[in-house]
Amino acid sequence: MAKRDYLVFTDLTKPQVDDLFALALRMKSGQYRERPLTGKTLAMVFAKSSTRTRVSFEVGAHQLGGNALFLSSRDIQIGRGEPIRDTARVLSRYVDGIMIRTFAHADVEELARFATVPVINGLTDLHHPCQVLADVLTVQEQFGGYAGKRVAWIGDGNNMANSWLDAAALLGFELRLACPEGYEPDHDIYERARVRTTALITEEPEEAAEGADVIATDVWASMGQEAEAEERKLAFKGYVVDRELMSRAKPTAIFLHCLPAHRGEEVADEVIEGPQSRVFAEAENRLHVQKALLATLMG
Repeated sequence: MAKRDYLVFTDLTKPQVDDLFALALRMKSGQYRERPLTGKTLAMVFAKSSTRTRVSFEVGAHQLGGNALFLSSRDIQIGRGEPIRDTARVLSRYVDGIMIRTFAHADVEELARFATVPVINGLTDLHHPCQVLADVLTVQEQFGGYAGKRVAWIGDGNNMANSWLDAAALLGFELRLACPEGYEPDHDIYERARVRTTALITEEPEEAAEGADVIATDVWASMGQEAEAEERKLAFKGYVVDRELMSRAKPTAIFLHCLPAHRGEEVADEVIEGPQSRVFAEAENRLHVQKALLATLMG
């Protein structure tokens, strides 16, 4: 049987997403007691630091009976210039799966091309597919499904925006993105989504938020963009998710943020701490959906 990787959201089919969600919810409720990773090891390669990605994958592998190895770029020879293809071939002889969190998406693609075990994208500058799996699962939990929902993305057209576009294209819900000029999502990803579902880009946060079921955002400057922080603060000045912006969404709307959040910048404290916020349920769902992914790909 050929190995399966998960590098972008659209590596899955819609039925596979629905099966993953069903399995994740069984795991979350305690109905699932199997340990399909017994005797197996997940290598976790981190070029970018993380709280949620590391802890959720490490705990998830343990709960499924397996072991997880934390490997920073300082711990392995990638940090000293070893070709990714060599690391892929060596790790494949030791472990049963690889999760990588890094900068260039091409590095993840090369790792997957040369690895003989499943590779999972824990984050790149272009995509964050595990996070968006957890986000859509949170939407399904809240509303009983994602079909017919309208999602508003406010802020940077970053890896999260790109993965939301992939999810909308695959699953068919509506997505509106409010981004300042020059900070739009990847053009090719947007064009692919636009022909498959209702997706639009606007410079007006109010237009995106109008009638939305979900309002989501992220920090204005991601890891590796610290030098641009002041410039980005000016560009994103009007892109704060505050009580006024939330009021344009449906009364039943929820707020999502992949965390960490910069309160007072992209989101007001009254929103992230308010009754519509689901950010901590969303963070918890990283554990459950990634356990389902590990069981499916490695089990």
